Amino acid sequence: MKAIVVTEQAAGTGGMKRVDRPEPQAAINDVIVQVHASGFVPTELTWPSTWTDRVERARTPSIPGHELAGVVTALGYGTTGLSVGQRVFGLADWYRDGSLAEYVAIEARNLAPLPGDVDFTVGASLPVSGLTAWQGLFQHGRLQAGQRVLAHGAAGAVGSMVTQLAREAGAYVIGSGRASDRQTVLDFGAKEFVDLDNDALEDIGKVDLVFDVIGGDIQKRSAALIRAGGTLVTIVGPAEARPTNGLALDFVVEADRSQLSEIVQRVRDGRLRTNIGKVSTFDDAVAALNPSGRRKGNTIIRVRP
Repeated sequence: MKAIVVTEQAAGTGGMKRVDRPEPQAAINDVIVQVHASGFVPTELTWPSTWTDRVERARTPSIPGHELAGVVTALGYGTTGLSVGQRVFGLADWYRDGSLAEYVAIEARNLAPLPGDVDFTVGASLPVSGLTAWQGLFQHGRLQAGQRVLAHGAAGAVGSMVTQLAREAGAYVIGSGRASDRQTVLDFGAKEFVDLDNDALEDIGKVDLVFDVIGGDIQKRSAALIRAGGTLVTIVGPAEARPTNGLALDFVVEADRSQLSEIVQRVRDGRLRTNIGKVSTFDDAVAALNPSGRRKGNTIIRVRP
């Protein structure tokens, strides 16, 4: 099969190349998926799991990409809940070869059925951003209707999902970004916008929940805005700041079939819009994944035409 591999961490996306690799075999509880579309998160090239296995042995050259949508072509021993020929989407294990390939071996529990009226490109754009937003808001942030939420990076892939899901849950959402992001953030459902380059963050008043995708000084200033009993949720590593009378939580997103099904149903009925910034063919994937300025939204590779 054709696959994109990375071989050297220092080279970043510049070290990506398309090669021939053996097709994967299904282990116990695995399925093989013929990948139709794959997402890619640029930061994954900084993750230890891209370069080593769970006991820190080098596993390069490795195949990056962990979001996928495609069709099940084979079942491993003991696999239940999915069938050959079924359309699926999901989140591949961080420590295994990923989805920038024509086929991927993945645990069946990491996949959910992809309805026939949802395009593979859309399906591949949902797992990381959708699950991150869902888990941060509802599992870790324990969001309740009527609360005030500060969603940083609200024009981005994760932030736009946070904004929409929080709004649907009955929260009052304040989105942050750069000046050029204002209309995009408001279109995704934020009630207010904060230009982090020019506006005083402190002017928004107290909030119940901060969803942080930035860290650093913005995280520290945001923590000071959280009212008693509120929560700072961050995805940029261990929280450096803590609310005076609240919680600070960091987490790593996990695959969850039931949550994926909830997310895709919201896409189907129009309650949720995915945020796709760029779509490229598999032939042009290496060039498309090399950074060229600021990225907005998900980068999706159409592995199959």
